[in-house]
Amino acid sequence: MSQSPENLAEQVQKTAKNVSRPPIDKWHPELSGDMDLKISRDGQWIHKGEPLGREAIVKLFSTILRREDDGHYYLVTPVEKWRIQVEDTPLLAHSFTVEGSGEQQIIRLTTNVGETIEVGDEHALEVTSYDGSGQPRPIVQVRHGLVARLVTAAYYDLAEHVVEKTINGKSVLGVFSHGNFYKIGQGG
Repeated sequence: MSQSPENLAEQVQKTAKNVSRPPIDKWHPELSGDMDLKISRDGQWIHKGEPLGREAIVKLFSTILRREDDGHYYLVTPVEKWRIQVEDTPLLAHSFTVEGSGEQQIIRLTTNVGETIEVGDEHALEVTSYDGSGQPRPIVQVRHGLVARLVTAAYYDLAEHVVEKTINGKSVLGVFSHGNFYKIGQGG
């Protein structure tokens, strides 16, 4: 099988015709090799130096992408497994909405591939920082080891919902979603 995006997409479409998300947790083929595919920090999927032209292929590939325990990212089908490169995070969260208020509010994020996720037990929010710069790196867990990084505008929207809470005698800044408190930083 060729490692072209079109051939891989065709194989996945045939295999996972009647399911909304392919069951990649059940697929464990041997490594087929390295594909010349990279997801840049700005969310572009680049194959052999050129952006993938079809948005449908990017969306499909996002459903067969996983990060394994070795820290690498793979596109997985029932019979193939291709390692790809990811500069930062494979997905971006760009749209931000809040329903409700206080501890019961629900934060929803929409990714660059059109998936809407709710911050909660399955999709935890975490704010770390980039090595060297200390710049905030807000991410939310998506699935199969994947995370989506909140783009700057979504992070600023999130900041509008920050509250202060005392935990173990220390003031902590964070946000609530689905009754969970997600730490953003230290309080004053």
